[in-house]
Amino acid sequence: MKRLISNVLMGATLCLVSASFTGCNLISALDRIYIDKWAGLVNEKVCETKVTGNTVTYGEHSYTVDGTISYDFNPGEYRQQVTASVTFTNIPSGFNEFKAVYEGLLGKSVEGTVSMVPMAMEIYARSASTGERCLGLLCKDEATVDGIVRILKSKIVPSTASGADDEYIQRYLPAALLKGANYENAYAPAEPYTVEMGPAATLPQETKMTPYGTVYYTYIFADGWDSHNRGVDIFLPKGESLYKVQGCSSCYTQCKTIFKGPWEGLK
Repeated sequence: MKRLISNVLMGATLCLVSASFTGCNLISALDRIYIDKWAGLVNEKVCETKVTGNTVTYGEHSYTVDGTISYDFNPGEYRQQVTASVTFTNIPSGFNEFKAVYEGLLGKSVEGTVSMVPMAMEIYARSASTGERCLGLLCKDEATVDGIVRILKSKIVPSTASGADDEYIQRYLPAALLKGANYENAYAPAEPYTVEMGPAATLPQETKMTPYGTVYYTYIFADGWDSHNRGVDIFLPKGESLYKVQGCSSCYTQCKTIFKGPWEGLK
């Protein structure tokens, strides 16, 4: 306890003497020493990327797209259903891997791009700086990234204001988007990890304002919420081949609190 208090006071003192900090206090000094339990999984090891059909591999990690999100339906007869999925062995190890699989395969389809939302969220939880780079690559613009980060910063990282036992803090939130994960099994997803998805009731729409492109409305189907559909809007800029995330706010709203036992993390 004495060491903790000493560290906090030292952090506060540094804040007071440094002009680069504004509004620094004991709380923010303590918050900055937080290190995620799974931070050690983040690395920027460079591996060979191979694309074979609908599968991309990065070293020993693999990602496979199965099915398509089809909008060939009458909106008046729409019904929610899984029409596509992406399975993967691991969360990308860092920005290098995230970029490689995004540009190599996943970012070239609506389905693959949707699946990278929980991946980016989990990377952010492990390392905020790395996660922000991944979100910057994945998302349509800085405003989208800022909106996601603003919520994740308070939803995933315990602070002195919240406390580690605060039910609002849900480190397992990214896992809640994966198949088989629910509050009764402490959000332990089936393996290989799978993101199941389908079209939303709204048909794709061309944007009327710049940047021009087409918006695709999709759902991730997951069991972490009473409403099993989590909306993800995907944007394809005109003349480009890589899809972008335009919005996914329901993916980081409060999910059901774990019923029993600790969350064991993701690979």
